[in-house]
Amino acid sequence: MINRIAKLIDVKSIVTLALTAVFCLLAVEGEVSSEQFLTVFTVVISFYFGTQFERGRREDRDDK
Repeated sequence: MINRIAKLIDVKSIVTLALTAVFCLLAVEGEVSSEQFLTVFTVVISFYFGTQFERGRREDRDDK
């Protein structure tokens, strides 16, 4: 069960980084406005760091 959760988190990290790269490319090419880029990038980064933070909190609780 723990291995499945770890793999899911790894997939989330990969998807987050890939999505960030795609939106950066689209912004450079002018396909996405700066406002759209900022909105999407903020959501993606918030999600990524939110899941990482929650993961750390769970590990801290499990250690106690």
